Amino acid sequence: MSIQALKGFKDILPDEVGVWQHIEATARDIFHRFGFSEIRVPILEKTELFARSIGEATDIVEKEMYSFGDRNGDSVTMRPEGTASVLRAFIEHGLQA
Repeated sequence: MSIQALKGFKDILPDEVGVWQHIEATARDIFHRFGFSEIRVPILEKTELFARSIGEATDIVEKEMYSFGDRNGDSVTMRPEGTASVLRAFIEHGLQA
């Protein structure tokens, strides 16, 4: 058995990092010109955030999200995308668009 990256995931190796940094810097510059600021949200969120926004009985919630119980017994999920987390952060911290 060999240890490999999971299907659908890719390592970005040193000879590829420069291209990605250039793309990210260009995107950051364009966003800044249009008045957008960067926000970084946690990779883990309470599962209920996604169940509420996507719907508890959808295929995404039931089959496509990685969820598990934390030490306190709460269900947490690796966020499948950023929309719900960004909205949660805006509400929690009183940010304005």
